[in-house]
Amino acid sequence: DVQLQASGGGLVQPGGSLRLSCAASGLTFDDYVIGWFRQAPGKEREGVSCISSSGGSTYYVDSVKGRFTISRDNAKNTVYLQMTSLKPEDTAVYYCETASACGDDPDYWSQETQVTVSS
Repeated sequence: DVQLQASGGGLVQPGGSLRLSCAASGLTFDDYVIGWFRQAPGKEREGVSCISSSGGSTYYVDSVKGRFTISRDNAKNTVYLQMTSLKPEDTAVYYCETASACGDDPDYWSQETQVTVSS
């Protein structure tokens, strides 16, 4: 069975950092792009970042550019989202998805991990 496991969320003060991980099993990991998404209470789902299958191309929503960095380790079947300079507006549940290309409908998705940025 295909499984995506998102982890690394938590409570952090504004300006702090967190690193999210998305670990995959049961699929040929480097066949897929991986995207991170988030949804805050009362708001629509938002695509945060995406990384190509090789890791050579990355994409970010404007609100996180310069603060978040996506990376992948295909040997470990894991994608990371390093989040720095966190702001209260980054508070949301985060989850990862696989797809054939960034922006495509997902093939598989993880459970949520909560990120709360608050003093």
